[in-house]
Amino acid sequence: MKRLLLLFLVLATAVAWAQTPEEKGLAIAKEVDARDTGWGDFQAKMSMLLRNRQGEESLRQMRVKSMEVQGDGDKTLIVFDEPRDVKGTALLTFSHKTRDDDQWLYLPALKRVKRIASRNKSGPFMGSEFAYEDLASQEIEKYTYKYLRDDQLEGAPVFVIERYPVSHYSGYTRQVVWIDKARYIPLKIEYYDRKNSLLKTLVFEDYHQYLDRYWRAHRMFMRNHQTGKSTLLTWKEYRFRTGLKDSDFTRNSLKRAR
Repeated sequence: MKRLLLLFLVLATAVAWAQTPEEKGLAIAKEVDARDTGWGDFQAKMSMLLRNRQGEESLRQMRVKSMEVQGDGDKTLIVFDEPRDVKGTALLTFSHKTRDDDQWLYLPALKRVKRIASRNKSGPFMGSEFAYEDLASQEIEKYTYKYLRDDQLEGAPVFVIERYPVSHYSGYTRQVVWIDKARYIPLKIEYYDRKNSLLKTLVFEDYHQYLDRYWRAHRMFMRNHQTGKSTLLTWKEYRFRTGLKDSDFTRNSLKRAR
């Protein structure tokens, strides 16, 4: 019995060591996804603070609705409430696992809905440092993965993995992600542009837990290293399982969202 137990332990260790960096990176990404599945829907409020290279700031207020879709990516609706010049502007996103996301932008001044072409997903959203592709749900199938190392980030043990966008329309060649080992949540992401130069860094802060399971960062700070600009998203008033339906996420809902 002891010999069998020893043999089992040796084989288990061999299997663990046989895992390639690509397999381990994918396994970590799957665990992150598994721990953030099943929340159903949520609504929240969000502020967006834009800061240019000279330090000048502008503030916007928004509402966000999001809903999980069985077998596919999430549906999300972002509506601007303030200031007056952007009030009523709305972005509708249908994220997908294995094909390009669908996104529509409603511009109240023009009273029309504009479809965001796949080739334009790398463009900035409403003058922020977040690209349209950053606002879609980050489905596992959108990337291939590679485990880089174990590390620490501000005292917290983390996995560091690299992910590579599958879509050739992405504005990034790769992203380096720091993932908290205890909670399997992202703490930092570095984005590299099409020339493989560091473009942006996103830092997640002030995490809160909801429904005794799901973690949400209340502060998301994106810094553009090439332009000197930054965007701070501050979240509040999360409400989960509010009964959202598919009818809340249609092109017509863009025009109604005021």
